[in-house]
Amino acid sequence: MAQLRIALAQVNPTVGDLEGNRRTVVGAARRAAEKGAHLVVLPEMIVTGYPVEDLALRDSFVSASVRATRALAADLDAEGLGDLPVVVGFLSRREGPGERYGQPSGAPQNAVAVLLRGGVELTSAKHHLPNYGVFDEYRNFVPGDTLPVIRVRGVDVALAVCEDLWQDGGPVTAARAARVGLLVTLNGSPYERHKDDVRLELCSRRAREIGAALAYVNMVGGQDELVFEGDSLVVDSEGELVARAPQFEEDLLLADLDPAAADGERGARDGDVVDGIRIVRRTLSADPVPAYEPRSNTVTPRPDPLSDTGEVYRALVVGLRDYAAKNGFASVVLGISGGIDSALVATIAVDALGSDRVHGVLLPGEHSSAHSVADAEDLAERQGFAARTVPITSAVEAFERAAASADAALTGLAAENLQARVRGTLLMALSNQEGHLVLATGNKSEAATGYSTLYGDSVGGFAPIKDCWKTLVWELSLWRNAEAERLGQIPPIPENSISKPPSAELSPDQTDADSLPDYALLDSVLAAYVGTDRGEAELVFAGYDPDLVRRVIRLVDRAEFKRRQSAPGTKISSRNLSRDRRVPITNRWTV
Repeated sequence: MAQLRIALAQVNPTVGDLEGNRRTVVGAARRAAEKGAHLVVLPEMIVTGYPVEDLALRDSFVSASVRATRALAADLDAEGLGDLPVVVGFLSRREGPGERYGQPSGAPQNAVAVLLRGGVELTSAKHHLPNYGVFDEYRNFVPGDTLPVIRVRGVDVALAVCEDLWQDGGPVTAARAARVGLLVTLNGSPYERHKDDVRLELCSRRAREIGAALAYVNMVGGQDELVFEGDSLVVDSEGELVARAPQFEEDLLLADLDPAAADGERGARDGDVVDGIRIVRRTLSADPVPAYEPRSNTVTPRPDPLSDTGEVYRALVVGLRDYAAKNGFASVVLGISGGIDSALVATIAVDALGSDRVHGVLLPGEHSSAHSVADAEDLAERQGFAARTVPITSAVEAFERAAASADAALTGLAAENLQARVRGTLLMALSNQEGHLVLATGNKSEAATGYSTLYGDSVGGFAPIKDCWKTLVWELSLWRNAEAERLGQIPPIPENSISKPPSAELSPDQTDADSLPDYALLDSVLAAYVGTDRGEAELVFAGYDPDLVRRVIRLVDRAEFKRRQSAPGTKISSRNLSRDRRVPITNRWTV
């Protein structure tokens, strides 16, 4: 058996920062070389960041990516790293005949490049283009039709990109036919709750199918609504886990493998076509590495084996941290009401940015209770962030006088919403004046049912818990307090904020239960209607009360116009209310 030390660089790129991403690649390659790696691999589209969405349709951006990839090869050589094969993902374009009907102009491709000795040794492009959930790759790219197989230290290594591993046929079938010793996949696979370790299961199954070891490198960090958790891993040809990187952290994962040595007489040859994929072989280094003592591979255990609540919390922290950092916000501001939603958002913000970069604003109105003000003050004191009080009663009265002067005296819901809009206006004014990013504090249950005020409590540049049902908000808050106690710290969220009935406090003695069903029941119906597209008849058949089902469906459908205007927020579910779910605003289908 041959030996091979592979390095998987789990890094955090920024979309469009081609210079910064190049420096990231060089730094990772340098660390890999110092560790004696024979091959280093970085994630999908590391040169440009991922996903680039419609930037792929700009010819100038594609050209810049191609130039940056070539310059990266020169950078590596100039740093004395030219003899180390470095595999990167980048944005390229298909060479050859012109456009085909229905394909993006300029034929952009989600590509992989092998960099060696100051040049680009070969390139290939992703074959299976996902077109579901958050992915629109058929809109942005054209598919590739080759499987690169590089010989590294006497081992044949096949290269594939993300979805090519998930789908049967194509590159997977070609890799098996090529009889490679190792399959490497470059990935930009976003985090979702309840994945139940499907990546490891997939990698193990594919390794057994191909009869080769498999290395899976994933990026880490936040990009708009998406969070990538890393979790890069390596399995042997039997599908057994041999190395694994941590979640939500940059890392260089090294694994010593003993894959089958290359044999030119076995498997598909250079130029052979297997299941529509042409095998392209290149020899980078034919001779096996001299025998060496393998290092002990690292397998980072998955945290919280019985619960993924902490995993979700870390995703929310990373999502906010990177959104603020990558968009140039040094600080955030949010309204703190004493309720559970704003308390959790403030806690996430402190954990993401530090207490000195979080600014809370108490905005008490006519119907704000004394305990809510006290709970908000307690929250700020526990976590050490700055908080100021700006009473809104006089501002609300001024708006009411203005409306009355126009023969439009505000009552009922209009009067309630005015209070929320005054609060939103003040938060946005502070953002403009002081440069803070405003955090919206609404949750997924409220967004789904429209239980929020447009231009009021929904205002903000980022919504950290936008994809969290109300029941999950409580779960996360309890977890965070328990984690603090485990570490010997003061729980960050006041117990009263968790235990008291939730209320918008826009009218006397108001609670959410006045307008919405019990949250446990509501979230169950919402998860079925929003998450699985089950209609009224299916929900009733599943045992839900018909009147409740009709009421919830009506609330969800009527609130679509509000959701279209909401701030982005970290996606943690398999189906959020924006990128994953696209329904018309004007819509009379109700069943």
